[in-house]
Amino acid sequence: MTPDTFPTASTSFHLPGPAGALEVAVDLPDADCEARPAVAVFCHPLSTEGGSMHNKVVTMACRALRELGVATVRFNFRGVGESEGAFDNGRGETLDLIAVAEWVQQVAPERALWLGGFSFGAYVSLLGARKLPVRQMISIAPPAGRWDFSAALPPDAPWLVIQGESDDVVSPQDVYEWIDDLPEKPTLVKMPEADHFFHRRLLDLRGAIKNGVRKNLPPAADGAA
Repeated sequence: MTPDTFPTASTSFHLPGPAGALEVAVDLPDADCEARPAVAVFCHPLSTEGGSMHNKVVTMACRALRELGVATVRFNFRGVGESEGAFDNGRGETLDLIAVAEWVQQVAPERALWLGGFSFGAYVSLLGARKLPVRQMISIAPPAGRWDFSAALPPDAPWLVIQGESDDVVSPQDVYEWIDDLPEKPTLVKMPEADHFFHRRLLDLRGAIKNGVRKNLPPAADGAA
């Protein structure tokens, strides 16, 4: 059953989506973290290449945010895990993201909406950001050069991009050239010796995320989770 209020404990459930049920996982900050009135929805890498909400980069990114007091929402795109439907080259996946984010807004309207994604998920989250009131954007290894980024416009919010300089899937140079052409530039963190999946660099990725967004955290509020 889909919760009609934001969960008060970490949980998983199914949310009605545009192509059928979506598998969703909500995780709250640890009890010893100062909770912030924000919720981050994070998107996973390419479905057809084994991407899911259990991807290690996704789970580490969400862990970093929870250590800052931000609740996180992961979900499987259509056709992945228990989510219904079939892969749709980013179009349907963007609608999936919007459905999840709108549920967050409905049950937690007082909390700032953050969006993030890794690889294909970074592409989808940028497309979704055009229709959502995003307060912080996080893009890890955005696949510029592999997908059409002409519609992936800079969000009207602080934006952090993290790119491994030894990425063997996404060309770092394509990412840098894409950013150079943007009218509004994100904060770009280049991680030396980091490949696409940040093998042996996941803890460094965690630190880069925390350092990159800490200044944009909303003030702590009693009762936030």
